[in-house]
Amino acid sequence: MNRISAFLAVVLSIGSSFAPAQTSWPSKPVRIVVPQAAGNATDIIARLTTEKLTQNTGQQFVIENRPGAANMIGATSVARSSPDGYTFLFGTAAVFTTNLYTMKNLTYDPVKDFEMVALIARGVFMVVANPSLPANTLPEVIALAKKQPGKLNIATDQPRNFTGIIAQWINKSTGANMTPVPYINMPQGVQDVINNRVEMSILALPAAGPQLEAGKLKPIAVSSAQPIPGYENVRPIADVIPGFDFFGWFNFAAPAGTPKDIITKFNAETGKVLDDPAYQKRISDMGFYSFGSHPVSKADEFLQKELVAWKKVVDTLGIEPQ
Repeated sequence: MNRISAFLAVVLSIGSSFAPAQTSWPSKPVRIVVPQAAGNATDIIARLTTEKLTQNTGQQFVIENRPGAANMIGATSVARSSPDGYTFLFGTAAVFTTNLYTMKNLTYDPVKDFEMVALIARGVFMVVANPSLPANTLPEVIALAKKQPGKLNIATDQPRNFTGIIAQWINKSTGANMTPVPYINMPQGVQDVINNRVEMSILALPAAGPQLEAGKLKPIAVSSAQPIPGYENVRPIADVIPGFDFFGWFNFAAPAGTPKDIITKFNAETGKVLDDPAYQKRISDMGFYSFGSHPVSKADEFLQKELVAWKKVVDTLGIEPQ
C-alpha cells in the first residue's frame, strides 16, 4: 500500500468512527394505546395483533388501556405524544370518523393529529330478531313495520353510535318507521330481545353470533355490502338500500410527525401479521376479518372515503354534534 492509499484508509477509518450509529426500529418497547377498557373487542384484537408483532420483531409491544369520553382520552393522549415512533394508537371507526361529526368539543383532530399506519380488521353488524317475529328477511320486516307503524321496536346503542345510526338510516331510506330503543347497556338490550320485550336489535357479529348459534335470536340482514362467511344465506341490507355498507374497523395510527420510515416499517410488520392464516382464523372465530397486507397509502385512502361516507349519513339524518 503506497502512502496516499494508506492515508486515505486512515481518513476513512476515522470518518467512519464518527458516523452516526444506524438504529433499527423498534429498538425498545413500543407503547400501543387502546382508548377502550381491557377485555372488550377492541382490546382483544389489539392484544392478538401486538402478540404477533412482539413475536415477529423480538421487541415488546405493550398495551396501555386509556378508556373514557367516547375514546377521546386515549386518542388525545396519543395525539399529544412525542412522534418518536414508540407510541401508537389502536383506533376504531368511532375515533377517526363518527366522533368528528357527532361530538361538538372533540379534543383531537382525526386527520391533522395522526398519521395512518395500517388497517387491521373490520367487523360487520347484523339485524337480528326474536325467533317469534313473523318476518325472516329485511323486506318482510319493512312490510311488517309499515303495516303496524311505530309498533315494531329495535334495540340499539345510543343514537349517535353505530347501531343507532344504522337503525335511523334504515327507517329514513325505507319508511319502515321502526322505533329505536336506545340502551346504555347493550347486553340488557340483547336480553330484552331474547325475552321478547323488544322485537329486534342491531348487534356487532361477535355479540350476535353466540345467540344465533343457540337459537335465541334469528338473523335478518347484515350491514356489509356482501354476505359474510358463515352466514352466506343472510342477505345484506344493501339488497334493500343500494350502496349500504356499514362496518366497524380497527387501525394503527401514529402521532403526526412520526418519521415516515418508521411508519412504513410498522406497516410492513403488520402486513406479516394480517397475512398469517393462524391470525386470520383467530379473529374470524370472533367475527372479525383481516384487511390483509396493504401499503400506507391504502389506509389513507380508506380513511378519506370513510369520512366522506359518514358525513353524508350524518347530514342526511340531520344528526347534530353534541
